[in-house]
Amino acid sequence: MVGSVPMTSTVPLPRRPLDPDAPSAGVLSAGPDARARHWYENDLGWPTVPGRPLRLLAGVRFDVLDVPAEAGAQALRHLGPGSPVALRGDRMQLLVAAGSAEELPGLLDWLEWGAVSLDLRALGTGDTLEAPEPPAGPAAVRPGSLRPGAVPPASGRSGSVQGAAVWLRPPGPGRGVEASLPAMPAMPATPVGREGSAPDLVRLVDTVAAQCHRVRLRRACAGHPAGRRDQPLAFS
Repeated sequence: MVGSVPMTSTVPLPRRPLDPDAPSAGVLSAGPDARARHWYENDLGWPTVPGRPLRLLAGVRFDVLDVPAEAGAQALRHLGPGSPVALRGDRMQLLVAAGSAEELPGLLDWLEWGAVSLDLRALGTGDTLEAPEPPAGPAAVRPGSLRPGAVPPASGRSGSVQGAAVWLRPPGPGRGVEASLPAMPAMPATPVGREGSAPDLVRLVDTVAAQCHRVRLRRACAGHPAGRRDQPLAFS
């Protein structure tokens, strides 16, 4: 009506309902475990295992080579810049293509490492991996920042639990991480050379096995100096 005085309503304007699928609806307000699980499952598409601590299911999107960190550092040059690598205490965990764990025993035999005792473990179907804390941003170690041969730190970023798994090379955003993982292509007909011609996974396993062997011999010699003459000197 013309000339009437507008009335101020005390009823609040209707609000748009929250989208239950939006991260801000629950994930961002949840604890760090829920945010980490959401990052792995929704952003990367990696299945996790129910319960705490958060664990990743191997054998689905990736397998893992678990080696001494000192040995793994020598193998970083064989990985692509987007190939994830984790640290847990003095162990390095190299992510490789799913199915690689099943290929490992035959591959070690083919490379003539099958008869050698190696501190090398493969995680595949039915195994789980402690989920490293998702990277917080630029504080994460960037690919290539650790030179080959350097022993990475045993602990993670400032504030992380001592001995907890952390990312040395975190997976990149999106669901295409698996394309960067070392894989086992068709075996070549000729013997694999030690330099240049080996498929990525073959070269990686050969390097890791050799370094695991060196680490074992060095530790044995350090623990038993009187028996050094009895130690094998050849490094295949």
